[in-house]
Amino acid sequence: MVVVFGVFALLALGVLVAVNRYLWQRLFRDTTRGPGLARRAGAAGIAGGWLLAVGAVVGERTGAPFWLQQVLAWPGFLWLALSIYLLLAVVAGELVRPLLRRLPERRTRATAAVAQAQPVPAGSVPPQAPETEPAPLPEPSRRLFVSRVVAGAAAAAAVGTVGYGTYGVLRGPAVKRVTVPLAKLPRAAHGYRIAVVSDIHLGPTLGRGFAQKVVDTINATQPDIVAVVGDLVDGSVKNLGPAAAPLSQLKAPSYFVTGNHEYYSGAAQWVEEVRRLGLHPLENARTELPWFDLAGVNDLAGESEGQGPDFTKALGDRDTARACVLLAHQPVQIHDAVKHGVDLQLSGHTHGGQLWPGNFIAAAANPTVAGLERYGDTQLYVSRGAGAWGPPTRVGAPSDITVIELASTRA
Repeated sequence: MVVVFGVFALLALGVLVAVNRYLWQRLFRDTTRGPGLARRAGAAGIAGGWLLAVGAVVGERTGAPFWLQQVLAWPGFLWLALSIYLLLAVVAGELVRPLLRRLPERRTRATAAVAQAQPVPAGSVPPQAPETEPAPLPEPSRRLFVSRVVAGAAAAAAVGTVGYGTYGVLRGPAVKRVTVPLAKLPRAAHGYRIAVVSDIHLGPTLGRGFAQKVVDTINATQPDIVAVVGDLVDGSVKNLGPAAAPLSQLKAPSYFVTGNHEYYSGAAQWVEEVRRLGLHPLENARTELPWFDLAGVNDLAGESEGQGPDFTKALGDRDTARACVLLAHQPVQIHDAVKHGVDLQLSGHTHGGQLWPGNFIAAAANPTVAGLERYGDTQLYVSRGAGAWGPPTRVGAPSDITVIELASTRA
């Protein structure tokens, strides 16, 4: 196992080095006339960006001093996002590079130089070179010009994409409204509203101010209950307790289940902290609300600590004539939900892919990436999440808080 991991790590490192050398070549070597400060600065910048990125990830996972995590997180994680879109933009530039090199040029400098070199008789008008006469630049100069145009456009596109995606996260999640009909729901519960929020990811980049935006947005929707379906934090209660404090301001009864990141951050401590803040943790448990059962199961990551999901404990002895809504962080838990007769599962985890084209990777690992789908008699709704992990950036997967409005088919 150690040998396999070592081989995989070496392959991954080799790919990373090759990709970054390619970026350096296109952005710095091909845009300069020879060795010099620009090339050295480019190499140092790329290497430094990756050192910060690795430091940010390692610092978060190893519990480095929180001030150090904050110092590393912004530049390190943003470099991760920027490098993705630099690579995509530079690769796209390869498609237009041959076309740019074929474009004709006007004779400007060459004709002007010829005109200045020829003597002009007194009283006569200097000859004018025809404007349409082609005079392409020498091949080395044209290659340099095209490389600079492509590199500049790629850099602008990458910076613009990451900048806009980061702004989208920091301004806070939008509200999405979805109606879900449930056959077992009584007529009296028609229109019952559940505010679903997942993947807030409070941490070195998203702190108390972001949590306050999330809470204010939820309260403004005036839900009947709030469902926090995991990945609330990326860090310990000691470091992030103050950041999570606004959760105590949630006005509707609020329920919480763990996500995989809680188990990286001290799940037991966070369960107690959210309980102290007024939320109701559902650890493989169920509560009977007036018109339906609300259940919650632990995340799959808890299995490593002997605290994994237990569907039998949460759902085994319930009245199957009543509608049941299940909170489960990961969409892959839908198959167990179907077996236990759940009517609706509410999940997060995927972030909708967060950074395009990450949605294709997320689709390969999850039955549903975002939105509402049906699996037999069970419906699954997956939120894109309110925050972001790693880069505080989203591209093609806007953050959301979803208000699920339950509809009775008997109404």
